[in-house]
Amino acid sequence: MVENNTDNSGLVDFHCHLDLYPDHEQAVQQAESAGIFTLAVTTTPRAWPRNHELAQKTKYVRAALGLHPQLVAEHEAEIAIWDNYLSETRYVGEVGLDAGPRFYKSIDAQKRVFRHVLQRCSEAGDKILSVHSIRASKLVLDFVEELMPPGKGKVVLHWFTGTKKEVQRAIKLGCYFSVNSTMLANERHLSMVMDIPLERILTETDGPFTKTVGRPSVPSDVAYTIDRLGRLHKKQPAEFASIIRANLRELLIVN
Repeated sequence: MVENNTDNSGLVDFHCHLDLYPDHEQAVQQAESAGIFTLAVTTTPRAWPRNHELAQKTKYVRAALGLHPQLVAEHEAEIAIWDNYLSETRYVGEVGLDAGPRFYKSIDAQKRVFRHVLQRCSEAGDKILSVHSIRASKLVLDFVEELMPPGKGKVVLHWFTGTKKEVQRAIKLGCYFSVNSTMLANERHLSMVMDIPLERILTETDGPFTKTVGRPSVPSDVAYTIDRLGRLHKKQPAEFASIIRANLRELLIVN
């Protein structure tokens, strides 16, 4: 992988698939060496043990236990495996709903899984979830409102593309938003991002599914997002990075 050569220590990549890079261990080590707080989300519970093993050796990388909505059609039964691992982590992701054309046929199964995830996280308390919501913003917020009451856990909406009204609803529900550079390149999404209060924004790459300068994004590439968000909000990159770090600290405070 290609990394930026600048000092990006202290930055935050709150949604990255480190286990989907060609060399998983190297991807973890590069995030760690760069000093970037990185949430390594997983797509199925079977990926948890290796992600957990590598993250335990680091200061900055945390592994999240997931069951991706796009994989639920084939992997719904793995929710039992997910249950077995939940006590090992505070972080849950990638989970959520995807009502896009390719995955709508499994929406009922997705709802079953997401409801189960939220119920279990709420029962456990103090979990932090990275949540997918493609074409399902209202549905996701309905589930969060019903099943994740204040004080029972925290939700970070990954790559959220809902309406401005849905942003306001999510804010009232206590949600945070993780934003990547691809979102900022889309005029409609950019308008929505600008409605998010500064104290609710985190940064992400969603690497390797996004690209930066023509290659798969890596955690250090959140520097580009920080720079862009800083310019949009008329703040220097260092000041905006400080805001993101403060938001992360607030998110991690135990209820």
